[in-house]
Amino acid sequence: MTNERKVTDIKNIVILTGAGVSAESGIDTFRSAGGLWEKHRVEDVATPEAFARDPDLVLRFYDMRRERIQEVLPNAAHHALACLDAEWKGGLLIVTQNVDDLHERAGARRLLHMHGEHLNAWCTACDQRHVWRGTLFERPSCPACGVPGQLRPDIVWFGEMPYRMEEIYAALNRADLFVSIGTSGAVYPAAGFVRDAREQGVRTLELNLEPSQGSHWFDESRYGAATEVVPAWVDEILRG
Repeated sequence: MTNERKVTDIKNIVILTGAGVSAESGIDTFRSAGGLWEKHRVEDVATPEAFARDPDLVLRFYDMRRERIQEVLPNAAHHALACLDAEWKGGLLIVTQNVDDLHERAGARRLLHMHGEHLNAWCTACDQRHVWRGTLFERPSCPACGVPGQLRPDIVWFGEMPYRMEEIYAALNRADLFVSIGTSGAVYPAAGFVRDAREQGVRTLELNLEPSQGSHWFDESRYGAATEVVPAWVDEILRG
């Protein structure tokens, strides 16, 4: 089903962002040539079983990622979406699969992290989450309960349930436009959002460097670097 809803009819927007949004800031993507999963197997660093089997390897991996994120800056795509957040008078939710904080540093506020955040630590003893910018390898104590060695990266690993799914689906149900930016279309449940949107009669748009695995589900696709196609689209929609 192709939705013919006009831009002037759009009030509520849901945006999904993936690794392609942060790639031009110097954050490695996962599935590109030379990406993270060529250097580290998913089974070794991104599952609960990996953490139970070799916590030192997993904690070192995420300590390095946490350090790297703090060295880079938001790019033009992040800033464009922050501008949309500030100026769009209708409903807006930016759902990011990314675990960096570049959307926030650019100024986005109507945002949620469905896969967690590198700059958070989760205490499995007391279930509290804390802003965390240092290392976890040394097994520090939880700031809340004081128990040592129970902090883990606040990251949704493969086999775990993404965060705040009820909010995401509620926003999709209200949306007039769903936009996917910089995603591979390979990781579920996020890869299924476009089909959920289409079932609700929502207009769908893909902005990506190249066709994703789910490109055929979108009403429209535009390809190019995120720092080019995202600002151009934001300018277009804000001009109405």
